[in-house]
Amino acid sequence: MPDGGEAVTVKVLAGLDDMSAGQWDTCAGTGDPFVRHSFLSALEDSRSACGESGWQPQHLVIEDDAGTAMACAPLYLKNHSYGEYVFDWAWADAYGRAGGDYYPKLQAAVPFTPVTGRRLLVRPDTAAATGELEDLLVAGMVHLAERL
Repeated sequence: MPDGGEAVTVKVLAGLDDMSAGQWDTCAGTGDPFVRHSFLSALEDSRSACGESGWQPQHLVIEDDAGTAMACAPLYLKNHSYGEYVFDWAWADAYGRAGGDYYPKLQAAVPFTPVTGRRLLVRPDTAAATGELEDLLVAGMVHLAERL
């Protein structure tokens, strides 16, 4: 658990094949099949969730100094709103008229679904540090979004 003295590494995965199913699923738990490695990996392996389809995987993982995943989040870089349950072209258009760039956007989501649920996935045996790990995930997301 991060206590201020322990080194952690924040990684961006270009796909779930870059992480073992066991490590991801230990963080994801068993309560939501839509954030399990097998479901998200099937979307990527079928090329349904890939850069060409508008769902470029950019999954965030926090590892301890031994390389064990402590927390993760399913993230996708989007360059358009196709394939989303709620199309937000009106928001993108309005933001553009106001001088902003709506795309690319980074989403903590499950592709093609309106399902709700946790997206900040933390190992249950790090429960005492859950808030800290969630904060690190969010900070990593902000940094990644700014970089992209």
